[in-house]
Amino acid sequence: MAQLLWGIIKTSRPRQWIKNFAVFAALIFSGTLFDQSNQLKTLFAFLIFCGISSAVYFLNDVFDVERDRLHPFKRKRPIASGVVPIPLAITISLILFIVLIPLSFTLSTAFFLAVLTYSIMQIFYSAYLKQVILLDVMVIAAGFVLRVYAGVWAIDAHLNVWFLLSVTSFALFLAIGKRRSELTLMTTQAAKHRETLLHYPENLLDILTAMFANSTWLTYAFFAFLQPPIVARQSLSNFLFDLELPFSEAKYLMATVPIVIYAVMRYLYIIYEKKEGESPERVILTDTPLLSTVLLWLILVVGIIYYLRG
Repeated sequence: MAQLLWGIIKTSRPRQWIKNFAVFAALIFSGTLFDQSNQLKTLFAFLIFCGISSAVYFLNDVFDVERDRLHPFKRKRPIASGVVPIPLAITISLILFIVLIPLSFTLSTAFFLAVLTYSIMQIFYSAYLKQVILLDVMVIAAGFVLRVYAGVWAIDAHLNVWFLLSVTSFALFLAIGKRRSELTLMTTQAAKHRETLLHYPENLLDILTAMFANSTWLTYAFFAFLQPPIVARQSLSNFLFDLELPFSEAKYLMATVPIVIYAVMRYLYIIYEKKEGESPERVILTDTPLLSTVLLWLILVVGIIYYLRG
């Protein structure tokens, strides 16, 4: 029983829930981070996406059971190894969908539609779309974008189009990097594990990786630059005036652009040198320089939006 329970928990992929923190983006960038009502709504949205994504992982492992048994690491998954029976996995998945999708309607109609769309898209991805070249990475990226905008719709916020473009570029960058690392890892077994890897020449993946690496930092730079100038709080303005520095009103978010550029460069290093891009959530949690960069970026963003502003 203990082994079965652990297998169920492992199949639900708690570590993958880190992706669902994307729903908090709207809470931070909308300027309502300390609004208690929006905090609760965003937390509720986060929990719903954690449940829905786990439901998808159960189905995904059922669909992929034969392929996973050929993978050097995924063959140890509970369903592939036989720890969690397939009928039980399907039952758990259906219960999560049946409970959580209607529950999402309590936040807003738009949030409900985002959750429903995400669920349908991920089911089709698990069953078929991940076998279609290019569409597979686009669906992965769309899932990340939906998480972000589900957070927007959960609190009825607004984020400009450049934020959408930067999120989309970032998601495509991670998805292409994932495929690039899978191809390197699987080598001769690539065809048996994931047929689409046969249609992804290394040169194509290299070009796409470079393309989305560039678009990620560039669209974020446009997003930061096009934000309204922030008028610093009076105490800081007086300090800057005494130093004769013309920064009492400036686009302070531009200070975070070099950090994003470094993060992109570091992730490229991880993909090509460390060959660990197959699991982005593992990379973020285990690569100390990258994790430190993400935390520094988050601290700066929160500090600029909520402390520097007058």
